[in-house]
Amino acid sequence: MKTHKLCTYPTPGTEIRPREYTAAQREDIAVLLEYARTLQLPPEDPYYIWEDRWLTWPDCCGRYMRAAKWKLEEAKRRIKGTLEWRREFKPDLIKPEDVRIESVTGKIVINGFDVDGRPIIYMRPGNENTTPSPRQIQHLVFCLERAIEFMPPGQDSLVIVVDYQSATLRTNPSIGTARKVLNILQQHYVERLGRAIVVNLPILLSFFYKGISPFLDPVTKDKMRFNPELSSLIPQEQLDAQFGGDNEYEFEADSYWQQVLEES
Repeated sequence: MKTHKLCTYPTPGTEIRPREYTAAQREDIAVLLEYARTLQLPPEDPYYIWEDRWLTWPDCCGRYMRAAKWKLEEAKRRIKGTLEWRREFKPDLIKPEDVRIESVTGKIVINGFDVDGRPIIYMRPGNENTTPSPRQIQHLVFCLERAIEFMPPGQDSLVIVVDYQSATLRTNPSIGTARKVLNILQQHYVERLGRAIVVNLPILLSFFYKGISPFLDPVTKDKMRFNPELSSLIPQEQLDAQFGGDNEYEFEADSYWQQVLEES
């Protein structure tokens, strides 16, 4: 049955496996947090509460240590870079009304969870409705932040499904835009990508992935899958009917936006 209701919780019985660390790893995480504290804004700064919220989010420093392969100095460099980026970009403070226009065609939709309880972001370049601009990047970051809010306790990563059905050279993002997005995802949302899935990629656009391939770090490349059997990765009741699942979600702009804002 067609529905406008989003799947905002994992399938009952989904096993979430929280990260486990050795005593030595926990010590490294604590050292990194102590270091990050020395970089924090003063409490009287208006952005302090948002920075502190991000820094104390479950496993924040753990993700940076994992991304740095447990090399403390590298983790310090990376978390310092993200703190600086967040102060400039302020992803926590993006106003919904400022990016609302980017959502009206359903080119990015957060809906459902995979077999590991990761929230799913569907990206459909064929539904592009605006020209390249900083607002497009803001909208993507806004969606990443909302998907993180959707994560159940113990889960720290998400799934991105890029569906190229009906995409054209005109609607597909430029390699320049893709590079900006990759930089944000790889540098400032470290270890957030659990799996990246690409489906219905036409031969005409295969050059696009050849073009961005040099900018994909090895970890991101390893998480990418092209045209996999989605039913093995996403529960049938959560999988979009377009891909053979039972979730007959039908996008409706106002209903979608309201649910995303209410649930996050």
